[in-house]
Amino acid sequence: MAKKILIVEDERNIVDILAFNLARDGYSTLEALDGAMGLKLALENDPDLILLDLMLPRMDGFEVCRRIREAGKATPIIMLTAREEETDKVLGLELGADDYITKPFSMRELLARVKSNIRRTEMLVRPPEEAPGQLELGRLRIDPDAMMVYKDGAPLDLTQREYELVRVLSSRPGQVFSREMLMEKVWNYEGYVGDVRAVDVAIRRLREKLEDDPASPEFILTRRGLGYAFRRTEEM
Repeated sequence: MAKKILIVEDERNIVDILAFNLARDGYSTLEALDGAMGLKLALENDPDLILLDLMLPRMDGFEVCRRIREAGKATPIIMLTAREEETDKVLGLELGADDYITKPFSMRELLARVKSNIRRTEMLVRPPEEAPGQLELGRLRIDPDAMMVYKDGAPLDLTQREYELVRVLSSRPGQVFSREMLMEKVWNYEGYVGDVRAVDVAIRRLREKLEDDPASPEFILTRRGLGYAFRRTEEM
């Protein structure tokens, strides 16, 4: 069955171009020309991915994204924006968007990101028999079967991406993972070269849930100029 992409964009010519190219790549599409309708279609149709413009009539993309996440939906969201301001991109990521792409964009790049985000979501749903056993890391316990992380025995409310960040970083305690490596392993972007601020935002959000004091992290350490590393158990 074809994967379903929801396009929320108020410029009809962009919608038509996106729908044509997505269909040619084997996807089916739903389309909304304003934020309110986009939110309705997102909640009622469970698309496999959402392409969400920021500047929309009736409800902007930030609010649409926030409400989708508040409804408990983990659908991958790629924000489309003509804005260059860093604050807009960071705000979108803070509200739960998975990625953003700035207009004008190449269709090849957009299709690659659509494929990567859908593939990442599929990789998270794997049979229990393929998952490794539970991993004990000091105060943390990682349960791959349930895709859950526990701290001092209590479950943490992590998103899929936050769970994947913990899983990847903790797989090799002490090893430094560059932002580009994390974009490849967690965002599933092969050979990624480009803006890596999404990693910093995701790590910051994760620390707010994982650490006793996010400003002085115990588990996920910053290696300045290099990337991030999970503290070795013997150092905790």
